[in-house]
Amino acid sequence: MANHKSSIKRIRANATKRLRNRYQAKTTRTFIKRLRAAEDKKTGLELLPKVVSMLDRLAKKNVIHKNKAANNKSKLTKFVNGLK
Repeated sequence: MANHKSSIKRIRANATKRLRNRYQAKTTRTFIKRLRAAEDKKTGLELLPKVVSMLDRLAKKNVIHKNKAANNKSKLTKFVNGLK
């Protein structure tokens, strides 16, 4: 167990941030799955900006790597553009 007051606070803060990061990452993955399940272009075009925004936010906060976000955005955009 930590001995210093500041390290105890840091442990609490890290736990809170970890939960928030996990929640946001899981929510983003769920929206990616919804986008991939879209069957028409209209639905895909509605979801794409929201998913791209979520990926950018995760990359900005270093929850995921910026290249992973870029790869996901590229693949999802190609997928939506290929829908009919």
